[in-house]
Amino acid sequence: MFLTRRGVFRGSLGAAGAGLTARRAAAAPEPIRLGWLPALTGANSASGIADTRGVMYAANKINAAGGIGGRMIEVITRDTQGDPAKAVNAAVEMASNLKVHAALGPTNSGETLATTPIFARFKVPSLVVGTVDTLIDPGKYPNAFRYTPNNTQWDDANRHYIADIRKAKKVAVLGDNTGYGTTAVGVSVGSFRKAGVEVVYDAMIDINATDVTPYLLRARDGGAEAIACWANNTGLDARIMNARGRIGWDVVLSGHPTMGSGDVARLLEKPQYWDKVYVVGYRSCSYDASGKLPARTQAFVDEVKGKIELTDIALWWVTCAYDGVMLVADAVAKTGSSDADAIIGHWNHLTNWPGVFGDITFTPERHNGYPTEEVVMSVANSARDGCFTLAPGYA
Repeated sequence: MFLTRRGVFRGSLGAAGAGLTARRAAAAPEPIRLGWLPALTGANSASGIADTRGVMYAANKINAAGGIGGRMIEVITRDTQGDPAKAVNAAVEMASNLKVHAALGPTNSGETLATTPIFARFKVPSLVVGTVDTLIDPGKYPNAFRYTPNNTQWDDANRHYIADIRKAKKVAVLGDNTGYGTTAVGVSVGSFRKAGVEVVYDAMIDINATDVTPYLLRARDGGAEAIACWANNTGLDARIMNARGRIGWDVVLSGHPTMGSGDVARLLEKPQYWDKVYVVGYRSCSYDASGKLPARTQAFVDEVKGKIELTDIALWWVTCAYDGVMLVADAVAKTGSSDADAIIGHWNHLTNWPGVFGDITFTPERHNGYPTEEVVMSVANSARDGCFTLAPGYA
């Protein structure tokens, strides 16, 4: 069974209709309108497609159980195509015309940089999944909460793996030429240098570049012992791996989770080009030494089998999106209201909220809620049911 936006609307209408009399004398309760802004098409769509599976599964599950106090979850989706201008137009429409009660996304930081001020202006409770650190500022954006890791947490995990576990002394840092990639490369270069690791080469690569071999050759000629890669683009990631393989360089490639996407595997010229690639991952979605998942994660995997396709995506994309819908539902259920003040006030006092992706804690001063200790590195080509094996060197 594949989940679609249309499926949610059918479920919502069916449940609402059951509560009406034959003469439709009773009005259906107002739905809880959730604005969802993924990139479903375009070069940066891998995470948006996967996240949408989690969003729609959560909404359908809630609606099938009668909604929140009889109110259905109505997911209003707009495909941003990875374009900040389209994301801005969608955010304005959702906030001013559609009057969404909460917003989730966009799925890429470059777009979220553009939409966060809009949702703040209209005071729409906003769940942020972008990693760029400046997206969260409780003073400027008191309505915006990040329940996924920020770029500092990703960068710390990657730098720790390359420098402390792999013992590399010289690195190259590559990224795509998006707003996210430019920011991530700058942060990564600075943190490596601060840690005493020599950055022999760094570059932002156009996401449409067909031949990236020159970048790999410059990194190799500079003496790089590992490459930190911050490209949220499966096509570019695959081209980097293909170029690394063609020049016969088995250097470690470590960084963005997208490098572990099933879409990358389909674009590789040889399966072995995926070897020695490590991606940011999470203990909640990692197999331990005995091959077992945490109990909460395993229960979720068992629940969604046959309902969500997991073979071509990372489970954490699904679970974090699922948790986003549940965070909105939890706020409405606990406060009895979908008003912005009620939702924001509830989120401001969450302590160890038990998500599938991770336990979330917010305070009025802290709107980055994901626990740092859960961020790890994983083997890119080890996916099974969307989960990964911890990278070599972890206990």
